[in-house]
Amino acid sequence: MTPAAILPVDDDALLFGRIWSPAAEGPVLVRVDGARLTDVSRTFPTARDLCEASDPTAALKAAEGEDAGTLADVLANTDAETRDPTRPWLLSPIDLQAVKAAGVTFVTSMLERVIEERARGDLSAAAGIRDHIRDLVGDDLRRLKPGSPEAAALKQTLIAAGAWSQYLEVGIGPDAEIFTKGQPLSSVGAGADIGVHPASTWNNPEPEVVLVVSSRGSIIGATLGNDVNLRDVEGRSALLLGKAKDNNAAAAVGPFVRLFDGMFDLEAVRRLEIALTVTGRDGFVMNGRSAMSEISRDPADLAAQAINDHHRYPDGLVLFLGTLFAPVEDRYEKGKGFTHASGDVVRIACDRLGALVNRVRPTDQCEPWTFGAADLMRNLARRGLI
Repeated sequence: MTPAAILPVDDDALLFGRIWSPAAEGPVLVRVDGARLTDVSRTFPTARDLCEASDPTAALKAAEGEDAGTLADVLANTDAETRDPTRPWLLSPIDLQAVKAAGVTFVTSMLERVIEERARGDLSAAAGIRDHIRDLVGDDLRRLKPGSPEAAALKQTLIAAGAWSQYLEVGIGPDAEIFTKGQPLSSVGAGADIGVHPASTWNNPEPEVVLVVSSRGSIIGATLGNDVNLRDVEGRSALLLGKAKDNNAAAAVGPFVRLFDGMFDLEAVRRLEIALTVTGRDGFVMNGRSAMSEISRDPADLAAQAINDHHRYPDGLVLFLGTLFAPVEDRYEKGKGFTHASGDVVRIACDRLGALVNRVRPTDQCEPWTFGAADLMRNLARRGLI
């Protein structure tokens, strides 16, 4: 993995991230300055501190720091299987922010959630149910505004037909699904392994745009994310969402956060297109795409539903915006659809945000998460940063 393979195409992107520094015995906030990384942790000990600045963009541009080496060297040392622990490696760019996610924000994924629910997690039953659901509701609901009178009328029609679903409720109803994807400090970055529970037989990547939101509710930047999902677990019961979503290394974020400035803003986010490639050790290749223009709820609305007077996050939050991509391509047997295999390489890419690349491993074989909030506070205190 090279810098050119993961950086945005525009050279003037204002990016920050985090690396593990053996010298500091902990994480260090860095600014991407061309081919090199600048340690700005003396000014901003955490990503949270930078994001809580009154003007994060101006603050990051003005921050003085020390050279932290080349991005190429850090990337080359990130793979846990070949890492030299005496040299720095790349981390997720976020730390103390809450990790939240919005579900069923695209029509295709909404219908797939309905199918999961009806199939009760049985992959073999999904194909027939998919045809039946599409006969009932169609597959072009993109013009239907959630919470509108037209959506309410469709709801009544589906209830009368016995086809209403909790997923349709959050897909076209007034209230978005917002859930906790993972705990602060639990996300993994580019080059890390992502975790799939070995008991799952139906699972997939979810390539998404991730908003970075301050405690004031201001959307200050964006990055990429993989909201790894166990479809069979969620399909058995929506009450198992935590087990389907919040697992070891199941939230990938990165490679860097791009702050909003005159060249990149929320309007640019609304126009983003994301490409997905899954490459297996068995030679299997799957490609997909997700266009933000097809989202059924505006990103600003989703952020406002996530953080407001009723839901406060003093350290800010990141918000996965959902995905258009719901793979149905058969991998092993006809009618069985797609599921991950250990060793799959998942690449989620976008011209304006770069590329997030991860390798799939069973959750109990991924690099253990052992560095929590208490460890971070003690580390910063030892370094004289708090």
